[in-house]
Amino acid sequence: MEHNTLQGVIFDLDGTLLDSTGVWAQVDRQIFAHYGKPAPTGITEIVRKMSIGESSRYFVDEFELPCTPDALKRLVSEMAAQAYFETLPLKPHVIQLLDWLDNKGIHYGVATATYGELAEAALKRHGIWNRMQFLLTEQEIGASKTDPQIFREGAKRLHLGRRQIAVAEDSLHAVETAKQAGFFTVGVYDPVSDGDWEKMKATATVHVTDLWDMRRFF
Repeated sequence: MEHNTLQGVIFDLDGTLLDSTGVWAQVDRQIFAHYGKPAPTGITEIVRKMSIGESSRYFVDEFELPCTPDALKRLVSEMAAQAYFETLPLKPHVIQLLDWLDNKGIHYGVATATYGELAEAALKRHGIWNRMQFLLTEQEIGASKTDPQIFREGAKRLHLGRRQIAVAEDSLHAVETAKQAGFFTVGVYDPVSDGDWEKMKATATVHVTDLWDMRRFF
């Protein structure tokens, strides 16, 4: 079967390795409260597919926030920082899975929409930073995960072909992008994305509700 050739993994961070997706809905509400405006219904879902740069421009332009997109990006980072530096836990069985992958000689890295400094802080706090082959962010790449560029760059960092790599994601749009680009995709369940789960199961190459189950595909 196809998955017998897998030799590497590109992990998403939020909602896949880190139990953190709920933080961003809180931050979205805090942004509007900071500027004395009510948070629009469903705003987190609206910006889910956007990069940080795109969502910052959208907030400023669409809702006429009295700041620049760059200033808003800094504010958002500050609002989310404490959670990443101090409190956010890993999803269940992350350490066990990474131990298993290490024992199999399977290399892996992270591709995330999150600010690089926040992602790095969380990975270091949990003692897994040095185990990653790379950390790629949408800001660094210059495109969101609706574009396959971040996954292609991850493949280069792993020195593997796309058919040799599992892309593990909890976001439907990222799974769709990676699959269309020819990667083996693992849909990872996260409660925040529960509404997309049935479509995720139909779209991803395989799907898991617990990361530990990824062992079956190597």
